[in-house]
Amino acid sequence: MTEETRRPTTVSIARTAPRSFIATNTRGGTINVGSGESDDFTPVELLMVAIGACAAVDVDMVTTRRVEPDSFDVDVNANRVKDADGNRLDDIEVDFLLRFPDGPDGDRAQGLVARAIASAHDRLCTVSRTVELGTPVAMRSVGR
Repeated sequence: MTEETRRPTTVSIARTAPRSFIATNTRGGTINVGSGESDDFTPVELLMVAIGACAAVDVDMVTTRRVEPDSFDVDVNANRVKDADGNRLDDIEVDFLLRFPDGPDGDRAQGLVARAIASAHDRLCTVSRTVELGTPVAMRSVGR
């Protein structure tokens, strides 16, 4: 892998209360994360959001070159598994519910949807590609 293909990506996570955290990106954006005891997103939900939103951005970039959609919704569903291999998600499904205006531009945008979804899945979406390829994750203590 060449240096041109590597871009460091960093987020920071700080504890705000028991089982509550705030994640901050390098641009200053924040999101609250919790354990499911509040309305904050859980880490599993954030993974599902990341998979769906990553693909949605890719599909949006392709289809909206033609026309703005009347509606653009994405549902992500998965089964949570707990077994001898540990906790994980299985059978992750990303469903696109897109509606475009009537007319030639809307028809062209609709005609691009299947190919845009396939491109997001097969090569563009960093998140789902990372999950499907099984990228190793290193965890270590670097504290005091």
